Amino acid sequence: MRPISAPLVPSAELIALWQDRARRPVLVDCSFDLADLDAGPWTYAAAHLPGAAYLHLENDLSGPRSGHNGRHPLPAAERFVATMAELGCDDDRHVVAYDNAGGMYAARLWWMLRWVGHDAASVLDGGSAAWRAAGLPFESGAAQPVGVRGAFSLRPTLTRSVARAALAAQLGQDRCLIVDARSAERYRGENETIDPVAGHIPGAINRHFKDNLRVDGTFKPASQLRAEWLALLGGREIAGVVSQCGSGVTACHNLLALEIAGLGGAALYPGSWSEWCAQPGAPVATGAAP
Repeated sequence: MRPISAPLVPSAELIALWQDRARRPVLVDCSFDLADLDAGPWTYAAAHLPGAAYLHLENDLSGPRSGHNGRHPLPAAERFVATMAELGCDDDRHVVAYDNAGGMYAARLWWMLRWVGHDAASVLDGGSAAWRAAGLPFESGAAQPVGVRGAFSLRPTLTRSVARAALAAQLGQDRCLIVDARSAERYRGENETIDPVAGHIPGAINRHFKDNLRVDGTFKPASQLRAEWLALLGGREIAGVVSQCGSGVTACHNLLALEIAGLGGAALYPGSWSEWCAQPGAPVATGAAP
């Protein structure tokens, strides 16, 4: 199968591949709403890309919560691999994730696929809104079982991640640059409505994930993303960059933007702020970055 131009695919290229059975990718709708856990399945049932499956952030793309491991901890890798196999995904089959929020949730699936060693993964640029704007067809109805389990296996990871303890040990070191993907308001510790503690990890800088997008919800050109991110990194090596957010979801959006910009190699802190602030005595900073 000819690979899609990873990590981002436009609607025009995707519809051409979808019409070619020999190259048809697995489509996965990741639409979700943090304020309404039922909104994603409802959105999917109302209208989704032809043949797309649905994965729920809480039920399929997260593991059990302990109260100390964040709001969206990663599931066991073996469990996630089984989930993808149940969707009919094979090791050589391309997966294209999309959502209704500019890639906010689709990027999580993209990162997780690479986490379990699947490099044939992309995000639909602009998601369902771009598909609709192009006048392309939708289907309706609840998700249906695929029927034929795919041969999807756990392979060596293609990503980097860092645990809370390891990140805490790196605080204050010049080689480590933590980038917080939350809004500037939440980063500063103002009007926190999701997590019980307001603020950010000491030393972290802020790059709201929405800054990766154009007004229409598609990603900025690779050259523009590269220039913006290089200015933000200030000469630091990408190997020292750690992406985090509230719960390890929109942090993946920043990692996707870096990949699009040709700056791959940064790490994810999966537990992110929701795990960090749940630890007794964890250091917390507020206000704008110095």
